[in-house]
Amino acid sequence: QVQLVESGGGLVQPGGSLRLSCAASGSIFSIDVMGWYRQAPGKSRELVATITRDGSTNDADSVKGRFTISRDNANNTVYLQMNSLKPEDTAVYYCNARARPRATVYWKDYWGQGTQVTVSS
Repeated sequence: QVQLVESGGGLVQPGGSLRLSCAASGSIFSIDVMGWYRQAPGKSRELVATITRDGSTNDADSVKGRFTISRDNANNTVYLQMNSLKPEDTAVYYCNARARPRATVYWKDYWGQGTQVTVSS
């Protein structure tokens, strides 16, 4: 019913920047919170940043001042601008959206397939 497709990952040197995008599509009535999570090898998935429909954000301490989350409600898209990247930022980054499909009354969490971000010299 709702699909999330991420793009923008890749290989970057320490100190570099990347911008991730995630577009939601399908039979969408409304989207509430959107966010980014990441999972490094051997570790649990962790929150990176979230943003509500009205633009309120919540960032993990490890990315404060370096990463910025934003969204385009008209196009059901969320972005993650990542600056001053560090090797410890290396992970698979997943997009998340809490959405209500059309013709339903429930909200559900949806996930993208993930995009690899590698920070290495």
